[in-house]
Amino acid sequence: MSHTTTVACEFNDEQAIVDACKRLGLPAPTKGVHKLFDENTATGLGVKLEGWVFPVVIDTAKGEAYYDNYGGSWGKPVHFDRFKQAYAVERAKRQARKQGLRVREKVQQDGSIQLICQ
Repeated sequence: MSHTTTVACEFNDEQAIVDACKRLGLPAPTKGVHKLFDENTATGLGVKLEGWVFPVVIDTAKGEAYYDNYGGSWGKPVHFDRFKQAYAVERAKRQARKQGLRVREKVQQDGSIQLICQ
């Protein structure tokens, strides 16, 4: 039985995915067909999160991420949460810079990240 989860977070910016991986010290994502549990596969950018058995596979055309962490047994959800946050920050910074703005980051006590755009 597959435990693959689909997440629609609008992961549609390939460079922001690469930048999020770099930000978190993860290996660069790889394009292709990636194996998930029980011979299931997903096509897209494979992101190898810390301690995860299978990659998170991102289809940038659909903006969706596919993964199987077996309810946390094969990968801690907090690592995917950190990746989503890093992606959102990198995506927002890219968009702000495209508009000619300078961007500073300020990490809040709760771990959230405030972007100051000028």
